[in-house]
Formats: sequence, structure tokens, C-alpha cells
Amino acid sequence: MARYKIAILISGRGSNMAALIEACKDDAYPADVALVISNRPDALGLEIARAADIPTRVIEHGDFDSREEFDAAMTAALAAAEVRLICLAGFMRLLSAEFCQRWRDSLINVHPSLLPAFKGLHVHEHMLETGVRIAGCTVHFVRPEMDEGPILVQAAVAIAADDTPETLAARILVQEHRIYPLAVRLIVEGRARTAGGVVAIETYELPDDVLINPPLA
Repeated sequence: MARYKIAILISGRGSNMAALIEACKDDAYPADVALVISNRPDALGLEIARAADIPTRVIEHGDFDSREEFDAAMTAALAAAEVRLICLAGFMRLLSAEFCQRWRDSLINVHPSLLPAFKGLHVHEHMLETGVRIAGCTVHFVRPEMDEGPILVQAAVAIAADDTPETLAARILVQEHRIYPLAVRLIVEGRARTAGGVVAIETYELPDDVLINPPLA
């Protein structure tokens, strides 16, 4: 059976892209990366993709007069590659409503917070400023509004008393690399579907542990 074709959109180093590429190397994984698109020709992630023999495209947003024209060029490239699922991985452009509708429920993103809390940029700084004790990351279906959409998978990370934005970001990133391949698998295997604005997932067992921070004595 042909594996599910996914595309990854990047603007920078592409660490989550690399995690997805690594997952796809497993013969038991149900997806393949068919295309990587960057809006920046100097994105470091392009070299990672090329080293893995994955087709790449550079579509620079500055070459277009509007967001809609830029998004239409991406849609043309994605359709030509017969892509069925698009994964945003550090793609630093807001997408048009038309693009989000064209790829509705076939477009996902990973965000370094437990959405719906801490949307937008400078997430790690904001979490430390507010004094929350538990942080995390979220993979969600994309909607036109920033960091909105039905939630697929989340992972929680405890915040240490001496955390900096950099140390917290690094610890969250480890979990992003774990949950993004999981989210793709859930979609590809038909185990996750949107229903009434949320994602319904087939029955699964809850982990035994509960994260409490600071921990109980």
C-alpha cells in the first residue's frame, strides 16, 4: 500500500521537520515526506531535507503582491506533489483564510504551549513571567486565526525554579519532537477526526502518572 504523502513547511532550522523525517524512515510508519517548502532560501532546514533526498521548493513570500497569491503558489506546489497532509514546522507566515479552507483538516501545526493558553510569540518568556508551574506543547489543526484549531496531541513539561526561556524552550522542544510524529500517525491511520470543533480519538489508555509541580512530598 502506498504511504500517505505529507509536506512540511519551514522558515528556519526545521528541527520538528527533522523529527518527522526521522519517523518516516521507519518502515512501519504510515507516511512519507513528499515535499518540503520554505519561504526563505537560507532556511537551514532545506539542507536537512536535501540530505535526506526529499524534494524541496523555495517559494519566497516577497515575490508576491499579496498573501493570497503566495498561498496560491504553495497550493499549486502541494497539489502537484499529491500531498494529503501539511505540517507547519516553524513556518513564520500567517496563512490566508482561503489556504486554510482549501486544506481544512489536512493542515496541522505544533505550538510550544498548552493551547489555548499562551498563543503567539515569546511564549516561553510569557510563561515564566506569569509564574505557571506546568508548560508544554500542542499539535493542532490549523484555522485562519493565529494558534487556533482543534487540538490533536499535547505534552506537559514542568517548569523549574531556575528555568530561563532558553532552558524551558529546549525541554519543551524535546516533547514537540515526540508528539508531532504521533499526531501525524493518528491522522494517517484514521484514528483522529474533527467533530464539533474538537478532535475525537479512538479509545486509548491514559498514562498512570500525573504531573504535579512542585511535586508532592
